[in-house]
Amino acid sequence: MISLRKDRDRGYAHHGWLETRHSFSFGDYHDPAEMGWSVLRVINDDIVAPSAGFGRHGHRDMEIVTYMLSGMLRHGDSMENSKLLRRPEVQRMSAGAGVLHSEANASTYEPVRLLQIWIQPDVCGIPPEYEQRIFDDAEKRGRLRPLVSPDGREGSMRIHQDATVYASLLDPGASLAHSVGAGRRAYLHLIRGNVTINGQSLGPGDAAKIADEAALQIVAADEAELLLFDLP
Repeated sequence: MISLRKDRDRGYAHHGWLETRHSFSFGDYHDPAEMGWSVLRVINDDIVAPSAGFGRHGHRDMEIVTYMLSGMLRHGDSMENSKLLRRPEVQRMSAGAGVLHSEANASTYEPVRLLQIWIQPDVCGIPPEYEQRIFDDAEKRGRLRPLVSPDGREGSMRIHQDATVYASLLDPGASLAHSVGAGRRAYLHLIRGNVTINGQSLGPGDAAKIADEAALQIVAADEAELLLFDLP
């Protein structure tokens, strides 16, 4: 079964300093039918205005992944990390027993765009963790490049859940195949371009919820960028 979630159906808000689209219920956007998919709880597509950002706030017991799309983000947290993130960097933070952090656009003249992803962990109350890593576009072109995984394979960052997040860049006409294990689910989020997944068409911002499909075939109609989640 593949169920499409169209870009136009995502939650949307414009706060002046922040323009955001929510794949699942978040903040003031609530849809009881869209509370997540397996352990995937949040995908927020955020555009933050120059010099604006999220003030210091707390999280606990959540795996938080930030996928940079454009611009520069300034991160600070209670673990004494003070970092700048740019594409093609990816950030992984395990909130664990609790962490305070802030995120702001480090530029005074251009917006920053990012995807923030929350995955529910399989363990609670651990000491919080932080890391960021570069995943060059060349590593993602024409293949599924693991960004985070339960075992850190292929140099991915390790998260506390049996879930893997892959990124891919596809040239027009390129295709990908992915096997989904028995009893597992998957989720495809298309960042840009147009693709088909098992014959169903997706455009920019569209997504596909996948269950009871042993094999996936993804074909790009034009240049595309996507995230694929392999989930328990």
